[in-house]
Amino acid sequence: MYTFVFKESAQNYDFVERRSNTDRRIKSSISFRSLLFGGRRETIRRHDDKSRFFIVDRYNQSHFIAIVLILFFSVADAILTIVLTNHGANEINPIMAYYLEIGPYIFLSVKYSLTCVGLIILLILRNIFLKPIQTYAGSLFYYLLGAFIAVVSWQFFLLCRIIT
Repeated sequence: MYTFVFKESAQNYDFVERRSNTDRRIKSSISFRSLLFGGRRETIRRHDDKSRFFIVDRYNQSHFIAIVLILFFSVADAILTIVLTNHGANEINPIMAYYLEIGPYIFLSVKYSLTCVGLIILLILRNIFLKPIQTYAGSLFYYLLGAFIAVVSWQFFLLCRIIT
């Protein structure tokens, strides 16, 4: 906030800086009120905030659609994995193979839970710029969706070879 200071003549004004150099804004954190009823921060507005960790509480619709499709293809992947292992295929991932040996319901719930946790973390960190791959974390949703579509397509191909 600037304040005008009047000097002797009518044309001579000086600006006096009245702001302190401390940042008085509330640090961003996850608000449960904004998660339940919707918040107001959809994007990062200030240039200074783009260089630090910043959480928004509104998300765009394309990320929502990508997350729903990733969850759908994750469940389809788990079901097709169970069907293929019943026909003689092997699970390559040793962690998921362990849960598959315990039972199909445990395997399905662990796969779904791990996918959900990963998507929530990626959604919270979607505004982080990943320097090694030169992209924002939010764009990884579309790469994950493509990977799941490729895996499910490959499993359908294997299932068609088993049936015929």
